[in-house]
Amino acid sequence: MSDTVSFCYEDVSPDEKTARVGGVFSNVAAKYDVMNDAMSGGMHRLWKDRFVRRMKPQPGEAILDMAGGTGDIAFRMAAAGAEVVVADINQDMLDVGIERAMERGIDGLSWSCQNAEELTYPAAQFDAYTIVFGIRNVTYIDKALREAHRVLKYGGRFYCMEFSTTDWPGFKEIYDLYSHRLMPKIGKAIANDEDSYRYLAESIRRFPQPPVFEGMIRDAGFTSTRVEPILGGAVNIHSGWKI
Repeated sequence: MSDTVSFCYEDVSPDEKTARVGGVFSNVAAKYDVMNDAMSGGMHRLWKDRFVRRMKPQPGEAILDMAGGTGDIAFRMAAAGAEVVVADINQDMLDVGIERAMERGIDGLSWSCQNAEELTYPAAQFDAYTIVFGIRNVTYIDKALREAHRVLKYGGRFYCMEFSTTDWPGFKEIYDLYSHRLMPKIGKAIANDEDSYRYLAESIRRFPQPPVFEGMIRDAGFTSTRVEPILGGAVNIHSGWKI
């Protein structure tokens, strides 16, 4: 592994990146869901609905929702009767999720501060592992994928949704302009935080392309991997099984 990693086009130590990413999400936690609506025109709700339909949570299943922060995915899975642990490295994000769950009267969720690269759970603990718009913020993605594989039971499934760069002609240029020029400005206007949203745009650009990321999922031990692109690959649903 390299001694340095990228953060906002700087080379920094892994520990510094972890701390800086933590700072980003502490800064945006209170406005995170409002910003999601503003940046996606509300489409993130449809994407999340589609994601949960694809992974098919079942009553009584034990599911680890990593980087689950504000609870958007967990609420949907709990409605299907699944037993969901919401995990996030950032306690501020978890606090927002806990407050939202209380406001909505959603019981039965567990909340845990966890590092995706070093989970505290024993092996073969969960029926499913989900991570939505979170894995690109992990310092060492390969370690997080191996941990996901470790904590899943045999026959368990891995589902991830993440941004990438689109390959649609014409839309690609618009998307690049939006993410790198407009997204930070929207962050400043709504959350008074331009730098955090500049980082989030940079993290999308630097995330591995879907075929590369699918290869990383296979390298972690998953089989029957699949990629389902949305908006020409601007968003992708990745899946795999532990057999």
